[in-house]
Amino acid sequence: MTRRRLLRPGPALMLVLTVAVGTVVALGLRSPSTPLDAGAPSGLTPVPAPALTGTTLDGGRFDLTDARGHVLLVNVFASWCGPCRDELPLLVETQRQWSPRGLRLVGLNIRDGAEAVRALLDDTGAREFTVLPDPDGARAIDWGVRGVPETFLVDRDGRIVDRQHGVVTRQWLEQRVAPLLSG
Repeated sequence: MTRRRLLRPGPALMLVLTVAVGTVVALGLRSPSTPLDAGAPSGLTPVPAPALTGTTLDGGRFDLTDARGHVLLVNVFASWCGPCRDELPLLVETQRQWSPRGLRLVGLNIRDGAEAVRALLDDTGAREFTVLPDPDGARAIDWGVRGVPETFLVDRDGRIVDRQHGVVTRQWLEQRVAPLLSG
């Protein structure tokens, strides 16, 4: 009786498959707003921002359409997200510095409780941060959020012109936001 030899991939075939899968994954994960070099444009085609309206954490009202004429940073965050906590002071400082030039900062808080968010805002000095609660994440889905933190840059015409997956940096703000404020 002859045994059939099972086909086993050789080391060369495994290497080729590993490189191919790694390349596909790397290309798929690379975001257009994550520049390959410091001066690279975002490559994101401007699209109208989805609706964003509702009662804010402090009981006020927010409607994205009322923000036309301003440059907006829509920051998606959660109190349980360490990187979100790390970036909030920079975002609030940026809003304070650039609000006279037309910048507004809005937070979309996902899957969180009001008390936890208030504690986060107190801890990070971000009490003037306009926050829209999104307890079930439905608004975040409308915006195409992939994770927290994520920040969307909306121009004065209400179009998303850039987005940052992960923590924003001062460099990203200078390169992406500042040019929209000078026009």
